[in-house]
Amino acid sequence: MKSSVGLIGLGLMGRPIATNLLKKGFSLTVWNRTPARAQALASEGARVAATPQEVAAASDVLIVIVSDPPAVEHVLWGGKGALASLRRGSTLVECSTISPTLARREAAACAERGVQYLDAPVTGGTWGAEKGELVMMVGGAAETLKGVEPVFAAIAKRWFHLGPAGAGQTVKLAMNLLLALEVDALAEALALAQAGGVAGGLLVEVMQSSMGRAPVLDVKAPMLLEHNYPPSFPLRLMHKDLALALELAKELGVSLPAGTAAGEIYGKILNAAREDLDYAAIGRYWEKAAK
Repeated sequence: MKSSVGLIGLGLMGRPIATNLLKKGFSLTVWNRTPARAQALASEGARVAATPQEVAAASDVLIVIVSDPPAVEHVLWGGKGALASLRRGSTLVECSTISPTLARREAAACAERGVQYLDAPVTGGTWGAEKGELVMMVGGAAETLKGVEPVFAAIAKRWFHLGPAGAGQTVKLAMNLLLALEVDALAEALALAQAGGVAGGLLVEVMQSSMGRAPVLDVKAPMLLEHNYPPSFPLRLMHKDLALALELAKELGVSLPAGTAAGEIYGKILNAAREDLDYAAIGRYWEKAAK
């Protein structure tokens, strides 16, 4: 018999995750801060809860995927928060990107209640979420992971067990640091080539056939070349993840000079933005510099 699944958070990633769980036949209860997004899933077969507590009470496996650490704390520990209603023996899966410290705090709170815990942030963008082809970075007990693998199979193509609670978040922050630097470097390289009189598309064509090849080019290079940045991975979330990575580096005594510089540039573009943009909008820094 399939587990009853709860899902808190129906944003760019949560909504397609919910749809794929329903397609795979899971009984799904959802909650979202903006009720209209939750109601839209009712026609697909989801039960809409009035509070995070109600979702937790109905779930064998509760997935949380919200925007940032304050949102996580609110839906778990706030008024009518989910933690108070999680059933003994159920599993909380934290798919939001947060600090490893907060993940370990969640794990401890779950253990006190007889609840199993995994931190399992995801990557793959909105297109991966829609196709059910996310990649999940998992921290927690191997036995807990084995128990939720049928749920993960409905939304992801691969998952990696990386260690105890917090390990998934550590790898996610390290990976997003790399992605932020890759797109930052691409934007700089395009600015240099174009200032030298070479079309940016030609640089990308050469990179795609060389050691500079990276899958992120497939998605972000067209945005940079067209100066069009619809949010697949929003700038505001990448800036948040960079801040978390830099905070973790400080705690661990690790110097990240390139990450620090990138964080400052992403911050400038975010502060100047008047709409929700993809993090490839970092290209605007060099567009302004060229004017």
